[in-house]
Order: sequence, then C-alpha cells, then structure tokens
Amino acid sequence: MPSRPRSLLLALGLLLALLAGCSDSSAAERNPGDKITRDEADVLAELLHQNFEHGGADFVESAPYGEGAVLTLTGQVDFVRSIGHAQAVTKYQDGRPDDTREVFFTPDNIWFGDVPGLSEALAAHGLPDAAYMERPMAGSTAEGTSSLVDVLTQLVLNLSARGGDDPRAFMNGSYTWQGQRSINGELAAVYALSGGKTVAVSTKDKLLLQYVTPLPDQDFQVTITLSEHGERTIALPTPDQTVNAADQPEIASQVGV
Repeated sequence: MPSRPRSLLLALGLLLALLAGCSDSSAAERNPGDKITRDEADVLAELLHQNFEHGGADFVESAPYGEGAVLTLTGQVDFVRSIGHAQAVTKYQDGRPDDTREVFFTPDNIWFGDVPGLSEALAAHGLPDAAYMERPMAGSTAEGTSSLVDVLTQLVLNLSARGGDDPRAFMNGSYTWQGQRSINGELAAVYALSGGKTVAVSTKDKLLLQYVTPLPDQDFQVTITLSEHGERTIALPTPDQTVNAADQPEIASQVGV
C-alpha cells in the first residue's frame, strides 16, 4: 500500500478539560499552559509515526452527537495496512433500544454487518443472503458530512504516519503542556495543540493514549482512547459474504446503509 502522508498538526484533535490528578516531581514544577520543551516537541512529532511502527492498537471512540445519544466504536485498527474492525453501538437515553452494527473499514470502503432487514430485503429481490453490505466511505458534502460513523472510522485510520513531523513545528508557542492524568491506569502527559486540540501521551513509553477532537460545525467532541499498541491482523469480509450497495441501491436505501 502506498504511503499516505499524515501530519499530527492536521490529523489529531483533542479537547480535554480533565487535567487534575496524578503528577510527578517534574510536573509539580510546571503550570498548565507552559510552553512545551524541545524533548516534548520531539515526542509529539513522532506520535503518529510510533503508531505506525507499533503496527496497531485497540481503540474506543465515543461521540455524544445528539441530546441523549452517544455513538461508540470499540475495536482494533491495523495502522500499517489501514484496516479497522469495530462494533458500533448507539445508546439513547429516551428509552429506545441500543442500535448495534459491526463495521470493517479502510480509507476507501466500509462494510456493515448485523444490519436489520438485510437478509429479508435480499430474499425479496431474489438475491443470495449476505452477512455484510459494503459501500464507499462517505465524504463531506455542502450540507456537512453524510455519516458520523464514516467520520469516526476515518479519524482512527488517520492516526498513523510512515514518518515523523518536524519537531520545530511544535515550538512556536501554540502548543502547551496542560498537566498529567491517568488513562486506563497509565499516567499520561496532556498537551494542548492549536485550535482547541489536545493529545494525551504515556509518560512511560511516549505513545499516544488518548485524544479528543471537536468536529467542524458541530457542538460535540470525539474522544479516542488507544491501548495495547502492537501488530494487528484484520481480515476484511470476503466477496461471497458481501453485497455491494452500488449494485443494489434500492436495498441499501431500504436498510439505511
């Protein structure tokens, strides 16, 4: 697969307000808002590259996109091959049952499993059953991005780079140290980037642990937590398991894919 250039300055977006908690002796000598050091700039410049070098990670990604509605993706990502697999669950506070889908995704395509009504719709059209429906990854339109799940999956895949950034880009004063906090029991340093964004980095191994990003023209944030960095092997659904939405647009519209 050809390299897709990534820049931490463009790909990461995090807005963390929980900055109290754990600290060490070096943190105690600093105040939130202090400029980052050159060593910290070196770490930030390598975050996405380190994701690529480690191969993949487990992730949990959450977006409270509506009043009383939260979409959460829980799964794994292969950063080297740009493939992800997750369970996407939407929870509602108004009494509606959870909405659950299985998703596989690449930069170009997304597969949906556990789609209610898919088997019945295929049978009604005289087509063989399929476990998944595949369609191209949705992009942005004049009215906004057409599908939140597409946005969330692309955010995960964008957390990988085949090379590091220039550390000098982080030394212009727009990037600041914001304190330390515990993430899944691991101490992390939090850094604010430009545009109201932050990253949380393990103080032990300097790997990206968490980020939260506001989305353009939206009033909510997306939080992604990474864990268990390491190689992942994810097999995409095979053609015999899949129906293509482009070939069956009526069925795709009927089942909401």
